[in-house]
This record gives sequence, structure tokens and C-alpha cells, in this order.
Amino acid sequence: MSATEASILPSAPDSLMMAHRLSPWCFCQGKRALDVLCSITLVFATLPLMAIVAALIKSTSPGPALFRQERLGKNGGQFHLLKFRTMHHGRRALGLGLTRHGDPRVTRVGRFLRKWKLDELPQLFNVLRGEMSLVGPRPDLPKYFQGLRAEQRLVLSLSPGMTGAASLRFRNEEMLLADVAPEQLESFYVNTLLPQKIELELEYARCANLFTDTAMLLRTAAAVLH
Repeated sequence: MSATEASILPSAPDSLMMAHRLSPWCFCQGKRALDVLCSITLVFATLPLMAIVAALIKSTSPGPALFRQERLGKNGGQFHLLKFRTMHHGRRALGLGLTRHGDPRVTRVGRFLRKWKLDELPQLFNVLRGEMSLVGPRPDLPKYFQGLRAEQRLVLSLSPGMTGAASLRFRNEEMLLADVAPEQLESFYVNTLLPQKIELELEYARCANLFTDTAMLLRTAAAVLH
């Protein structure tokens, strides 16, 4: 474990989890079984769509169809998050790790994929590999977790998810960030937006169960199709 990883892990996780009374569902095999069953079903159901999306990306802008980026996972471990590429190849590295509405780095096809959340489909393979869950806090860049309080870092004890309480609440995050000056984006995200997201995810984790996860998936599908 690197010094960076050690610095962002929750301190005294057992006592903190007891204090916050996180639901055992978040750590049980039943949740993992739900993830595997649903993700296998969704992979087979969406494979033709994913093939079309990949071909569309490749035919409209140079670069790979998939985008990989290191994110923080459970217990502070890092993994490569998979997404369909929505930006011009090489442009992301020139800017922030945050995306605002109207960001010139985003391609025309990318805007469509982001609107309908189709860029997230490859994360089903992250779920199958055990790096993510269907429901949980969105995995973020390691640098955004530096300096958070111990009780906030407790969110790293949870498996990151494709959707979750904060994902639904801040579904239009790009529009919200559009009102923030570029030089203040990261400060606003770390000091204002991220703590709100973490509190929402921990609040959800205190009462999570099979039925709440199922309801969260249905709410997500309804939000995307709305």
C-alpha cells in the first residue's frame, strides 16, 4: 500500500462503522450476488448497443472507443474505471478532472452519450470484476479525497457504484458546475459538492438492503428515460 492510499483510508474503520451504523447489506454476499446476476443480464442485453456505441465513437473522432481512468475503490484501493470515450482523444489530460455543461473537450457524440448515461455501460464489466457495485457511491479521483475528515473517508469502506443516492440527487452536476468559474471548479467540488455527496451516500448506507438497492436501480432507470 502506498503512502497516498494509506492517507485516505478510513481511520479505525470498525469503530467508525459502528458509530455510523452502516447496514450489513453493504458488505454481504447477497449484495454481491445481486450485482453479478444483474450485471451479467445487462451485459448480454446491451452488448449490441455497446457495439453500436463503440463503432459510432470510432467513426466520428480519432482515438479509442473506451476511456480508462484510475479511481478510488473499496478501502482506498485504486482500479481502472471503464467508460465510453466522450471527449476528444488527449484533451482530457489538458484540463480538469471535472466536466461542465458546454465543455469544449466533449465531442458531439459524447454529449449524446452523457445525456443518456450510455457512456457508463462499460462499468458493468467493473461490476463483474468485483471492482464496483451496481449501487454505491460514485468512484472519484484520488486527489479529491485528500484532506477529508475520517468520518467522510468512511465512504471508502463501501464498494463504489454505477448509481447511488448522490448520483440521482446530482444527476445534472454538469449544469451545476457550469455556474462556477473555471479557476474555482476543483475548490467548489472538494469543499462544497463532494461533502454533500458523501453525506448522502453514508445516509443511504445506514439503511441499505435488497429492496432499497432494487428501488434505487428502478429510480435510476426512470431518471435516465425521463
